[in-house]
Amino acid sequence: MKKLTHRRKFVTDSLTGAAALVAANTLAVRSSAASPSDKINASIVGVGSMGSGHVKRLLARDDVHLKTIVDVDQSHAERAQQTVYNARGHRPETEEDFRRMLEDKSIDAVVIATPHHWHAPMAIRAMRAGKDVYVEKPASHVFREGRLMIEAAKKYNCIFQHGTQMRSADVTKEAGKVLASGLLGEIKMSKAWNCQKHKHRQTPADTPAPAGVNYDLWLGPASERTFNLSRFHRHWSWFREYSNGDIGNDGIHDLDMARFGLGVETHPNRITAHGSRIHLEGEREYPDNMMVAYHYDEGKVMLYEDRGWTPYGIYGFDSGNAFYGTEGFMVFSRRGYFQTYLGKGAGMATGGAGEVVAFGNKKGPGMRGGNGHPDHMNNFLDCVKSREQPIANAEVAHLSCALSHLGEVTYRTSGVTNFNPDTEQFIDNPEADKLLTKEYREPWGMPDPV
Repeated sequence: MKKLTHRRKFVTDSLTGAAALVAANTLAVRSSAASPSDKINASIVGVGSMGSGHVKRLLARDDVHLKTIVDVDQSHAERAQQTVYNARGHRPETEEDFRRMLEDKSIDAVVIATPHHWHAPMAIRAMRAGKDVYVEKPASHVFREGRLMIEAAKKYNCIFQHGTQMRSADVTKEAGKVLASGLLGEIKMSKAWNCQKHKHRQTPADTPAPAGVNYDLWLGPASERTFNLSRFHRHWSWFREYSNGDIGNDGIHDLDMARFGLGVETHPNRITAHGSRIHLEGEREYPDNMMVAYHYDEGKVMLYEDRGWTPYGIYGFDSGNAFYGTEGFMVFSRRGYFQTYLGKGAGMATGGAGEVVAFGNKKGPGMRGGNGHPDHMNNFLDCVKSREQPIANAEVAHLSCALSHLGEVTYRTSGVTNFNPDTEQFIDNPEADKLLTKEYREPWGMPDPV
C-alpha cells in the first residue's frame, strides 16, 4: 500500500545483541493517514494450523497482496507458498527469520500466528517497524506484555487486532443488543467454560531438529534446549515456557466473551483459583481441571471452568458462556449461538441427543450464526486503511488476556489474591507480582517501558 501521506520516523537497530528489537536500517512510525484505495502489502508469521486459515482469509481479499511468508519450518512455509500460488498465480517470498521481513518497508500489515511466547516480542518489534499487527490469541504470554503492547500501539500509531474473533461475529453483535436492552435485567454474573478431551503422549527422547527447522529461532525468548517432539508442533501447548495452557489457549475466547457479557472494562480486584491433575496422564505442566472466580469492584462476578478430560460440555457446548441477569439469563457459545431464558424458575437441561432443553421458564430472543473468523480479519484490514480502531484493539486484548494470567498466577501461588486494577500489581503479594512478567533469552528482551 502506498504511503505517500505517511510521515515516518526512522530509527536504527541491529540484528544481534541484547538491545536488538528490530533488524532494520529504517524503522517506521505511522501517521494516521492512509488511502482507502491502495493495496495492503501483508506478511504472515507462523503458518501452522491457525496461520494456514489466516492465509486463506487474506487471499479472500482482492485488496491484499500477501508478499512474505515467515516460518521457522521450511515445509510449512513452502506449503503456504503453494497455497498462494494456487490462488493467485504468484509465489510470495519466504523467510525463516521474521526480522528480515521487518526490514521490508513496503510491508504494511503483519499477521502473527506463532506459539504464545512469541506473540508480544514479535508484535512490538513489528509495531516499532511501522507495521499494523493482527496477533493471535492470547496476545500476551505474561500479564506485563499486555500493557507494553498498548504502549507500543499508541507510541507508533499502529493498528492492533487481537485474534478473539467472536468480537466480530454477527451472533455476538445481536447478543450485545439483547444484553443492552435490559431484557435480562442487570447482568451480575457471567460464566465461561472450556471442556475438551485431551490426550498426551509420553515424552520421547531428545533428537536433532528435523531438516529445514530452525529450532533455536522457534524457541526464541524461551530457554535454550535440545529439540524434543513434545515441545514442537501440536504439543507445545502444555508447557509454560511456550503456552498459557487451556485457560489461555481456548479459554481466552470464552473469558473474552464472559467479560463482554458482564460489561466490565477494568481488571478484577479479587481472584480465587483452584486446579489439579485428576485424570490426564503424560507430560503436561498445567492442571487438567481449573476453577477461577473473578470479583469486581462494581459488585459483579465472573466464573471460569475448564476440564481437559470430558467429551461433553455445559448446556450442550464444549466452549461457552452464561450471562446471569436479575430477570433472566443467556447461554452463549463461540460455536455461533445464543439463547435467552426469562422469568421465575428459569433453568436448563441437556437432552439425550445433546440439544439444549429449557424447563420451567420462557424462551426469549436467540440466534444461530457464524464464528466471526472472516469478519474479524476484514475488520482488521479495513482499519489498516481507515486508521480507525479495530474491535479487539490492544486495550480490549489486555483486559481479557489479563484474566488468563491472573487466574494462572493465583492458582500457582496462594489460591486467593487481591489485585489493584490501577497499579496492575497484586496487593501485598510479591510472589505473585514476580509472575506478572518473566525473563527473556537474549537477544529477545522486551523494552520496558516501550
